[in-house]
Amino acid sequence: MSGHSKWSSIKHKKAATDAKRGKLFTKLARDVTMAARSGDDPDMNPALRLAIQKARDSNMPRANIDRAVQRAVGGGDGAMLEEITYEGYAPGGTAVLIQAITDNRNRTVADIRATLTRGGGAMAESGAVAWQFDLRGLIAVEVGDDDPDEIQLVAIEAGADDVSADADIVEVITDPGDLEAVRAALTDAGCEVNSSEIAQIPKTRITPADNVAGQALRLLDALDELDDVSRVYSNVDFSDEVLAAGGLAG
Repeated sequence: MSGHSKWSSIKHKKAATDAKRGKLFTKLARDVTMAARSGDDPDMNPALRLAIQKARDSNMPRANIDRAVQRAVGGGDGAMLEEITYEGYAPGGTAVLIQAITDNRNRTVADIRATLTRGGGAMAESGAVAWQFDLRGLIAVEVGDDDPDEIQLVAIEAGADDVSADADIVEVITDPGDLEAVRAALTDAGCEVNSSEIAQIPKTRITPADNVAGQALRLLDALDELDDVSRVYSNVDFSDEVLAAGGLAG
Protein backbone atom coordinates (compact mmCIF):
# COMPACT_ATOMS: atom_id res chain seq x y z
CA MET A 1 0.00 0.00 0.00
CA SER A 2 1.09 3.60 -0.45
CA GLY A 3 3.11 5.34 2.23
CA HIS A 4 0.52 8.10 2.50
CA SER A 5 -2.30 5.61 3.04
CA LYS A 6 -0.22 3.88 5.68
CA TRP A 7 0.34 7.26 7.39
CA SER A 8 -3.39 7.91 7.36
CA SER A 9 -4.25 4.44 8.65
CA ILE A 10 -1.71 4.58 11.50
CA LYS A 11 -2.87 8.06 12.52
CA HIS A 12 -6.48 6.82 12.56
CA LYS A 13 -5.63 3.84 14.78
CA LYS A 14 -3.52 5.91 17.21
CA ALA A 15 -6.13 8.65 17.51
CA ALA A 16 -8.84 6.09 18.24
CA THR A 17 -6.92 4.60 21.16
CA ASP A 18 -4.93 7.41 22.79
CA ALA A 19 -5.46 10.75 24.51
CA LYS A 20 -6.45 12.39 21.20
CA ARG A 21 -9.71 10.49 21.08
CA GLY A 22 -11.69 13.57 22.17
CA LYS A 23 -10.42 15.61 19.24
CA LEU A 24 -11.10 12.72 16.86
CA PHE A 25 -14.68 12.42 18.10
CA THR A 26 -15.21 16.16 17.64
CA LYS A 27 -14.09 15.93 14.02
CA LEU A 28 -16.16 12.83 13.35
CA ALA A 29 -19.20 14.54 14.87
CA ARG A 30 -18.77 17.44 12.46
CA ASP A 31 -18.66 14.95 9.57
CA VAL A 32 -21.92 13.42 10.76
CA THR A 33 -23.56 16.82 11.21
CA MET A 34 -22.56 17.99 7.73
CA ALA A 35 -23.87 14.79 6.16
CA ALA A 36 -27.13 14.92 8.14
CA ARG A 37 -27.98 18.32 6.69
CA SER A 38 -29.05 16.44 3.55
CA GLY A 39 -31.42 14.24 5.57
CA ASP A 40 -31.31 12.55 8.97
CA ASP A 41 -32.30 9.06 7.76
CA PRO A 42 -29.17 6.99 7.02
CA ASP A 43 -31.20 4.61 4.84
CA MET A 44 -32.01 7.49 2.49
CA ASN A 45 -28.75 9.43 2.86
CA PRO A 46 -25.62 7.52 1.76
CA ALA A 47 -23.28 10.29 2.92
CA LEU A 48 -24.73 10.14 6.42
CA ARG A 49 -24.55 6.36 6.40
CA LEU A 50 -20.83 6.50 5.56
CA ALA A 51 -20.15 9.20 8.17
CA ILE A 52 -21.88 7.16 10.86
CA GLN A 53 -19.97 4.03 9.84
CA LYS A 54 -16.67 5.90 10.06
CA ALA A 55 -17.61 7.15 13.53
CA ARG A 56 -18.46 3.61 14.61
CA ASP A 57 -15.15 2.35 13.23
CA SER A 58 -13.48 4.71 15.72
CA ASN A 59 -15.66 3.44 18.59
CA MET A 60 -17.52 6.72 18.90
CA PRO A 61 -20.45 6.28 21.33
CA ARG A 62 -23.91 6.08 19.82
CA ALA A 63 -25.08 9.00 21.96
CA ASN A 64 -22.41 11.23 20.41
CA ILE A 65 -23.50 10.20 16.93
CA ASP A 66 -27.16 10.91 17.72
CA ARG A 67 -26.29 14.36 19.08
CA ALA A 68 -24.30 15.12 15.94
CA VAL A 69 -27.31 14.27 13.78
CA GLN A 70 -29.57 16.47 15.92
CA ARG A 71 -27.21 19.42 15.48
CA ALA A 72 -28.08 19.34 11.78
CA VAL A 73 -31.84 18.96 12.08
CA GLY A 74 -32.48 20.98 15.22
CA GLY A 75 -31.69 24.40 13.80
CA GLY A 76 -28.67 24.82 16.07
CA ASP A 77 -25.05 25.66 15.33
CA GLY A 78 -24.83 22.79 12.86
CA ALA A 79 -26.62 24.98 10.35
CA MET A 80 -23.62 27.34 10.37
CA LEU A 81 -21.10 24.72 9.26
CA GLU A 82 -19.73 24.55 5.73
CA GLU A 83 -17.30 22.16 4.07
CA ILE A 84 -14.40 23.67 2.13
CA THR A 85 -11.44 22.10 0.32
CA TYR A 86 -8.14 23.97 0.24
CA GLU A 87 -5.16 23.17 -1.96
CA GLY A 88 -1.49 23.51 -1.15
CA TYR A 89 2.07 22.40 -1.63
CA ALA A 90 4.23 20.56 0.87
CA PRO A 91 8.07 20.53 0.86
CA GLY A 92 9.45 19.27 -2.42
CA GLY A 93 6.46 20.67 -4.32
CA THR A 94 4.30 17.69 -3.39
CA ALA A 95 0.53 18.16 -3.54
CA VAL A 96 -1.78 18.53 -0.55
CA LEU A 97 -5.58 18.61 -0.38
CA ILE A 98 -7.05 19.84 2.91
CA GLN A 99 -10.74 19.32 3.67
CA ALA A 100 -12.20 21.46 6.44
CA ILE A 101 -15.56 21.78 8.15
CA THR A 102 -15.91 25.20 9.71
CA ASP A 103 -18.24 27.87 11.01
CA ASN A 104 -15.67 30.59 10.25
CA ARG A 105 -13.84 30.27 6.95
CA ASN A 106 -11.62 33.30 7.65
CA ARG A 107 -10.24 31.64 10.78
CA THR A 108 -9.80 28.33 9.00
CA VAL A 109 -7.94 29.62 5.96
CA ALA A 110 -5.67 31.73 8.19
CA ASP A 111 -4.79 28.68 10.32
CA ILE A 112 -4.14 26.52 7.26
CA ARG A 113 -2.05 29.17 5.53
CA ALA A 114 0.07 29.75 8.65
CA THR A 115 0.59 26.01 9.17
CA LEU A 116 1.63 25.48 5.55
CA THR A 117 4.09 28.37 5.72
CA ARG A 118 5.64 27.20 9.00
CA GLY A 119 6.01 23.70 7.56
CA GLY A 120 7.82 24.79 4.41
CA GLY A 121 4.75 24.62 2.18
CA ALA A 122 2.40 27.12 0.60
CA MET A 123 -1.23 27.65 -0.34
CA ALA A 124 -2.11 26.89 -3.96
CA GLU A 125 -4.71 28.43 -6.21
CA SER A 126 -7.98 26.60 -6.71
CA GLY A 127 -7.50 23.82 -9.26
CA ALA A 128 -3.70 23.82 -9.08
CA VAL A 129 -3.59 20.60 -7.07
CA ALA A 130 -7.04 18.99 -7.16
CA TRP A 131 -6.57 17.61 -10.69
CA GLN A 132 -3.86 15.30 -9.33
CA PHE A 133 -6.43 13.34 -7.29
CA ASP A 134 -9.44 11.14 -8.04
CA LEU A 135 -12.44 10.62 -5.76
CA ARG A 136 -12.48 6.92 -4.89
CA GLY A 137 -13.71 4.50 -2.27
CA LEU A 138 -10.95 3.52 0.17
CA ILE A 139 -11.07 0.59 2.59
CA ALA A 140 -8.32 -0.36 5.05
CA VAL A 141 -8.40 -3.98 6.23
CA GLU A 142 -6.34 -5.25 9.16
CA VAL A 143 -4.35 -8.33 8.13
CA GLY A 144 -4.02 -9.82 11.62
CA ASP A 145 -3.88 -13.60 11.36
CA ASP A 146 -5.59 -13.64 7.97
CA ASP A 147 -3.95 -14.40 4.65
CA PRO A 148 -3.47 -11.09 2.78
CA ASP A 149 -3.96 -12.91 -0.52
CA GLU A 150 -7.36 -14.17 0.63
CA ILE A 151 -8.40 -10.66 1.68
CA GLN A 152 -7.37 -9.32 -1.70
CA LEU A 153 -9.27 -12.10 -3.49
CA VAL A 154 -12.48 -11.33 -1.57
CA ALA A 155 -12.15 -7.64 -2.42
CA ILE A 156 -11.52 -8.26 -6.11
CA GLU A 157 -14.43 -10.70 -6.40
CA ALA A 158 -16.67 -8.09 -4.72
CA GLY A 159 -15.80 -5.50 -7.35
CA ALA A 160 -12.72 -3.67 -6.05
CA ASP A 161 -10.74 -1.78 -8.69
CA ASP A 162 -7.33 -2.07 -7.04
CA VAL A 163 -5.85 -3.86 -4.03
CA SER A 164 -2.44 -3.61 -2.39
CA ALA A 165 -1.00 -4.95 0.85
CA ASP A 166 1.84 -4.85 3.29
CA ALA A 167 2.42 -6.89 6.45
CA ASP A 168 -0.26 -5.05 8.44
CA ILE A 169 -2.89 -3.49 6.16
CA VAL A 170 -4.64 -4.36 2.91
CA GLU A 171 -5.71 -1.24 1.03
CA VAL A 172 -8.77 -1.62 -1.20
CA ILE A 173 -9.72 0.97 -3.83
CA THR A 174 -13.24 0.97 -5.27
CA ASP A 175 -15.57 3.05 -7.34
CA PRO A 176 -17.33 5.37 -4.86
CA GLY A 177 -20.66 3.71 -5.61
CA ASP A 178 -19.26 0.24 -4.82
CA LEU A 179 -17.67 1.13 -1.48
CA GLU A 180 -20.41 -0.18 0.80
CA ALA A 181 -20.93 -3.40 -1.16
CA VAL A 182 -17.21 -4.23 -1.12
CA ARG A 183 -16.97 -3.45 2.59
CA ALA A 184 -19.98 -5.68 3.27
CA ALA A 185 -18.37 -8.54 1.33
CA LEU A 186 -15.16 -8.18 3.32
CA THR A 187 -17.04 -8.08 6.62
CA ASP A 188 -19.17 -11.09 5.67
CA ALA A 189 -15.96 -12.99 4.89
CA GLY A 190 -14.71 -12.31 8.42
CA CYS A 191 -12.16 -9.64 7.49
CA GLU A 192 -11.40 -6.93 10.06
CA VAL A 193 -12.20 -3.63 8.36
CA ASN A 194 -10.43 -0.72 10.06
CA SER A 195 -12.06 2.06 8.09
CA SER A 196 -13.88 2.88 4.88
CA GLU A 197 -14.53 6.25 3.29
CA ILE A 198 -14.81 8.23 0.09
CA ALA A 199 -11.30 9.66 -0.29
CA GLN A 200 -9.13 11.67 -2.63
CA ILE A 201 -6.57 9.23 -4.08
CA PRO A 202 -3.52 10.61 -5.92
CA LYS A 203 -3.22 9.60 -9.56
CA THR A 204 0.54 9.25 -9.14
CA ARG A 205 2.70 9.20 -6.04
CA ILE A 206 6.01 10.93 -5.40
CA THR A 207 8.82 9.51 -3.26
CA PRO A 208 11.07 12.44 -2.28
CA ALA A 209 14.37 12.16 -0.43
CA ASP A 210 13.93 11.11 3.20
CA ASN A 211 14.77 14.56 4.59
CA VAL A 212 12.15 16.21 2.37
CA ALA A 213 9.63 13.45 3.08
CA GLY A 214 10.23 13.96 6.80
CA GLN A 215 9.40 17.65 6.45
CA ALA A 216 6.26 16.79 4.50
CA LEU A 217 5.22 14.26 7.15
CA ARG A 218 5.56 16.84 9.92
CA LEU A 219 3.51 19.30 7.88
CA LEU A 220 0.72 16.78 7.25
CA ASP A 221 0.64 15.97 10.97
CA ALA A 222 0.39 19.69 11.82
CA LEU A 223 -2.44 20.23 9.33
CA ASP A 224 -4.26 17.16 10.63
CA GLU A 225 -4.09 18.57 14.17
CA LEU A 226 -5.95 21.78 13.24
CA ASP A 227 -9.40 21.81 14.82
CA ASP A 228 -11.27 22.69 11.62
CA VAL A 229 -9.45 20.20 9.37
CA SER A 230 -11.32 16.95 8.79
CA ARG A 231 -9.05 15.23 6.25
CA VAL A 232 -5.62 15.71 4.69
CA TYR A 233 -4.53 14.04 1.46
CA SER A 234 -1.16 14.15 -0.28
CA ASN A 235 0.68 12.42 -3.11
CA VAL A 236 3.77 11.68 -1.01
CA ASP A 237 4.73 8.01 -0.72
CA PHE A 238 6.38 7.76 2.70
CA SER A 239 8.92 5.03 3.32
CA ASP A 240 8.68 2.89 6.46
CA GLU A 241 11.87 4.57 7.67
CA VAL A 242 10.36 8.05 7.40
CA LEU A 243 7.17 6.93 9.17
CA ALA A 244 9.20 5.32 11.96
CA ALA A 245 11.32 8.45 12.38
CA GLY A 246 8.10 10.43 12.72
CA GLY A 247 6.85 8.15 15.49
CA LEU A 248 4.32 6.44 13.21
CA ALA A 249 5.71 2.95 12.84
CA GLY A 250 2.98 0.43 12.10
